[in-house]
Amino acid sequence: MAVEALLSTRAQRAFLLTILIQGIVVLTMVAVTFAFVAEHVEFSTQRYKTLPCYLSLFALAEIFELLMAFDALRLRNVIQLIGILVFHGALIVFAALQVHETRTALVGAPDTADFINGDGPGSLWKKVLPFLIVSPCVIAVSWFSLLFWVRQLYFEFGWAIFHVVGANPAFKVMYRYYQIMICLLKFDFFCFTGVTMQLLIVVLATNSAEFGLTIAAIPIVLVLLIACGYAVQREVKWLMSISLVIMLAAETYFIYKLVRFYSPDSRAQYESTRATLTVFTIVAFLILFTTFAIGLRCFSDFDKGLRRSKEHDVTVTGTKKYSQTSPLPSPGDGNGNMSERQSSYLGGGHLEPRISIE
Repeated sequence: MAVEALLSTRAQRAFLLTILIQGIVVLTMVAVTFAFVAEHVEFSTQRYKTLPCYLSLFALAEIFELLMAFDALRLRNVIQLIGILVFHGALIVFAALQVHETRTALVGAPDTADFINGDGPGSLWKKVLPFLIVSPCVIAVSWFSLLFWVRQLYFEFGWAIFHVVGANPAFKVMYRYYQIMICLLKFDFFCFTGVTMQLLIVVLATNSAEFGLTIAAIPIVLVLLIACGYAVQREVKWLMSISLVIMLAAETYFIYKLVRFYSPDSRAQYESTRATLTVFTIVAFLILFTTFAIGLRCFSDFDKGLRRSKEHDVTVTGTKKYSQTSPLPSPGDGNGNMSERQSSYLGGGHLEPRISIE
C-alpha cells in the first residue's frame, strides 16, 4: 500500500480531466446561448438579466469545482471528493432550472411567431433551447464517470489517512469530522458568492439600501469563513466560539432574503430569477446550519491530541511510498508523539499495532 504522488495515478488524472472536459463543454454551450441572445436583446433590461447571471454562475461553478477537485486530490480528502459529487449533482439541477428561467426571460408572448418574445418555431427561444438542454445532459453523464473514479480514489487514499492519524479509531472519527468541517466551509463560500452574484447582477439597484447591505455582507462572511477554518485547524477556542455565534447571525440574513423574494412589495424585482435564487438561498442556509452543527462537534474535540495531525494534512507531491512489507511509519512522525497521545486518549491502555483503512 502506498501514498501515491499527486496526479501519479490513472484515477486521479481521469477524475480531474473529467471535470475539466465537462466544464469546457458546458461553458461553451452557455457562451453560445449568451451570444445568440446578445444579438437581439439589451441585457440592461430587467427581464433579460438572467442570461449574464446564468453565464457568470456557471463560470464560477466550473472554476470552483475544478479547484476543489485539485485540492481534494492534493489533500487526499475523500470527504471532499464526496462533496464534489454532491455539488456536481446540484449543478444538474441548476442547469435544468436555467431552462425554465431562460424561457421566463425570453418568452413574453407565448404561442406567437414573434422572433424575440414568442416561443413558436423559428423564435429566439427555440434557437437557444438545444444549447440549454445540452448542459444538464453533459453534467449528468460526467457525474456517473466521476462516481466511478471517486470509488477508485476512496481505496487509493485510505493509506494516506492512516499515515496522518494512525490506526486509532477515535482519532479517525475526529479527523473525519475535521475534514467535513473544512469541506463545508469551502461550499459555504460558493453558495454565499452565488447568491450575492445573482443579487448584484440581476436584482438590486446600486442606489438601494439592500445593495449596500449585500456589499457589506461580502467581507464579513469571507472573514468569518477564513477565521473559522483557522480556528478549527489550530484549535483556537475563543475564535471558534465567535465564528459559531456569527454563523447563527448569518442564518438570519438568508431568512431575510427568502422573505424578500416573496413579499408583495418586492417579489416583482425577483421575477426572472426567483426559482434559482430560492434554491441557492435554501441550500446556503442548510449548508451553513450543517457547518454550525459540525463546528460544535469539532469544538468538542479540541485538546484531545489531534491538532498536530490537522496542521500536517497529507499533501504528497513527491514519490515517497510506504509498503506494508516495510516497517510502518510511526503515527507520530512529524506530529509529536502521537502514540503517547493516542494511548492517553484511550485511558493509558497499550495500543497494539494494527491497520484499519477507511
